[in-house]
Amino acid sequence: MKRIAASALAIVFVLVGLMSCSKATAPKAGSAKATDMLSLLPVEAKGAVVVDVQRIMQNEFVQKSIAENEDKAKYDEFVQTTGIDPQQDIFFFVAAMMGDIGQKEPDGAGLVNLRYNKDKVLALAKKEGGELGQEEYSGLTVYRVAAGEDKKPMSFVFLDESNILLGTDTAVRKVIDVYQKKADNIWKSEDMSTLLKGMSTTAMVWGGFAIPPDAMKQASSQNPMLSAFSDIRSIVLSFDYKDKNFLAEIKALSPDAAKNKQMGDALNGFKALGAGAAAQEPLFGEVLNRIEISSATDHVRIAANLSEELIKSLGEKMKPKKPKAELDENEN
Repeated sequence: MKRIAASALAIVFVLVGLMSCSKATAPKAGSAKATDMLSLLPVEAKGAVVVDVQRIMQNEFVQKSIAENEDKAKYDEFVQTTGIDPQQDIFFFVAAMMGDIGQKEPDGAGLVNLRYNKDKVLALAKKEGGELGQEEYSGLTVYRVAAGEDKKPMSFVFLDESNILLGTDTAVRKVIDVYQKKADNIWKSEDMSTLLKGMSTTAMVWGGFAIPPDAMKQASSQNPMLSAFSDIRSIVLSFDYKDKNFLAEIKALSPDAAKNKQMGDALNGFKALGAGAAAQEPLFGEVLNRIEISSATDHVRIAANLSEELIKSLGEKMKPKKPKAELDENEN
């Protein structure tokens, strides 16, 4: 009996070992979670953003905006061509930046979690991007898009039936390595995992970026007005929708409480400078009134609460005005 138990236990250990050597199971469309998607991002990532596309697309305000948009015909054509309806078939988009903020062309990759038809998507990619380069990497086909001069090569990969990977060629290969358990993921980065755990992970859009100390010090040395911002170590952000209001929050994390207060005062000063423009444009004034800036011992916070009606009004205000001749023609 003991021998049977020992043999069974040995088999279990072997199976676990084999599973740990196989590729990671990528998140399945329709059941994936944001944290599942993050697990495919490389340990080298210095920043990450998560977009809950399904929550955004199921929002009544967004659905109405799509239905009433003047480019609705193009949206319908995309659905017809690809077989992908963003309102039904796309669930998450996550992106990772692997270079430092301020770097001219950092490597980066994005993952789209969705239901899709590979042949239709590939046909559209060839139609829009022209001839595609193609090569194998770790058993997967990497499609390379033609890049302009002095631009990093861009690639995309059908990772599996639920996930499409795209980005700079180097970053795409790093994600594939994570997917196949040949490299560590973002949770193995002490800085990024700590940052991610402190984020508003239930928001429609959320993310954060680690900032090298030298980057902010260099920026502030070139512009004295930014001296208070020299100790920022990271930035976290979130965008959400609740009770017919769009909520935005940005936090700049810094260990210096005195400089945090200076940052808050400086930002409130910039806000006050907009009072003149607000006097001429009440809509702009309403937006300013809905922005709050505060500081604490470890961060500076910028928060905004904008109603649906205000967003609609802003959208109308930003629309390009039609030429007078066109207006007269429409009236006739």
